[in-house]
Amino acid sequence: MLGYLRGLLGQLERKNGWTLAEAAGEVSPDGMQRLLRTADWNAGAVRDELRSYVVERLGGGGVLIVDETGFVKKGTRSAGVARQYTGTTGKIDNCQIGVFCAYATPAGRALIDRELYLPRAWTDDRQRAHAAGIGDEVGFATKPELARRMLTRALNAGVPATWLTADEVYGQDKRLRVWCEQQGLPYVLATRSTDTVATIDWRQRRVPRADRRAARIRLGAVLGRRRRARPAPLRLGAPGAAGRLRPGLGPLGAGPPQHSPRPRRGARGRLLRLRRTGRDPLAQLIAVAGGRWRIEECFQAAKNEAGLAFYQVRDYTAWYRHITLAMLAHAYLAATRASAEKGGPQPEPSSSSR
Repeated sequence: MLGYLRGLLGQLERKNGWTLAEAAGEVSPDGMQRLLRTADWNAGAVRDELRSYVVERLGGGGVLIVDETGFVKKGTRSAGVARQYTGTTGKIDNCQIGVFCAYATPAGRALIDRELYLPRAWTDDRQRAHAAGIGDEVGFATKPELARRMLTRALNAGVPATWLTADEVYGQDKRLRVWCEQQGLPYVLATRSTDTVATIDWRQRRVPRADRRAARIRLGAVLGRRRRARPAPLRLGAPGAAGRLRPGLGPLGAGPPQHSPRPRRGARGRLLRLRRTGRDPLAQLIAVAGGRWRIEECFQAAKNEAGLAFYQVRDYTAWYRHITLAMLAHAYLAATRASAEKGGPQPEPSSSSR
C-alpha cells in the first residue's frame, strides 16, 4: 500500500497499474492490481482514519461540502458507468459519477468520504451488477441519499462541522434538509428558481412569484476572492423555506418562515436554502455559500496531483479502494500545505498508509 501511495504522490505523467508498479521497482502491475482487487484490507477503515487525520490536521469549526465529479470511461462494464451528465466535461458523457464529501477550514480542505452512484440500469440488472462485483445488498440510492450516508458517518465520528453546503441537486431534496435539521446541522444549500417555498403567511409559492425587494450582494467582494465579483442573489429561510439574504434578518427556525423575495430580472447567481441556529453575521453566511467552490479545488488537486481519476479497474470494490487511497494521498498534500503555511513541521502520513 505504501508503494501505491508513493506512486500517487510522485511526479508520474500517468498513474496506473504499470506506472505505479515501475515506480515501486516491481516488474509487473500484478501487485498493484491485487491491492485493489483481492488483497485483504478494508477501504472503509482506511477512510475512517483518513477522516480523522484530516480533522486533526485542518482543525475544528469546518464546513462539510457535498458535490459530485465524473470519471469519463470507455465501454459499459465499469461499475456504475452510464451515459449521464457530468460537470467534468459539461455534457452527457459515458462516465462514472462519484459523490464526495469534503471538510474545509481556514487551514485547508480535503476530501473525507466517497460513494459511487449506481444508476437504476445497474441496480435493476443484477447479472450485470454481479459481473462488476456489486453485491445484492447494494440497491439504488439517489445522490442525496448517498450524501446523507456520508454525512451520517462524519457526524457519528465526531467531525466538528459547523455548516453543510451543497448545490441544488442536494438542496432540493427535502429528506436531506429535514435530516440536517434533526441532526442540528446548519446548512446553506442551493435550490432551483422553480422550487416551491413557504412565505411569511405560510402559503406555498414558487420562488419567482415572490416580490422583488432585496439588496444584491457581491460574493467576491465579501469573500475577498481575486476573480471578478458577480452579483449573486442568496436565498434563505426557515426550515423548508427560501429567501434573499438581507441585513437585519433575525434567527431562523424560531417562528414562521420569513419573506422570500425574487431576484431582479436579469440577476445572475444561485438561489440558496439556509437553516441556521442563531444570529450569524451576514458575511459568515455568504462565506459558507461561496465556500462551496473549495470542493472543486479538491477535485482538481486530487485528480492532478494524487491520481484520483487515473485508474483502470472496473470492479466496484476496486473503485472504492483506489479512490480512498487517492483521497489519502491528497489529504497528505493538503495537510502538508496547511502545515507549511503555518510554519509548522511537515505532518506524518496516516498510520493506515504505512
